[in-house]
Amino acid sequence: MLYKCYLRNGIVYVPTVGSRRGVYTVIEPVAVVPVSNTEGLRAAFRNAIARKNIDVPPVKGKWPPPVLPKYAGVKTSAAFDRDASTWNIRENEEKYKIVGYRTHHDGYWTEDLAQTIEFPPGTALDAVIDRMIAILQEAAKKPTDG
Repeated sequence: MLYKCYLRNGIVYVPTVGSRRGVYTVIEPVAVVPVSNTEGLRAAFRNAIARKNIDVPPVKGKWPPPVLPKYAGVKTSAAFDRDASTWNIRENEEKYKIVGYRTHHDGYWTEDLAQTIEFPPGTALDAVIDRMIAILQEAAKKPTDG
């Protein structure tokens, strides 16, 4: 299972992650929570994880527009990504991993091994969520490159 979150200008976006023929895709609903709202973030992560990676039907014709820009009040994914940071929570056989991403010099997201945290088997989901919230709140304190 895969769950995503994005930090942009002090706001955390926790979308539902669907699976379209084995490819993960961000879909609605999307929780939008100030990074300072710890309980709101905890609820957003629990809700997104409870929805699991639902199957999304294949797209016929034109691909649907990305969902995150409208929540941030921007027109494109590029505009959203320009000021965003992203992390995933991965779960495989009840073993969790948080994976942070950085922007590749060609403009796409790539895994950042320095931001990867593997949890021992049996770690409670709430402990993973609490660590993710701490990462987001710490990242929000750092100055942005801009």
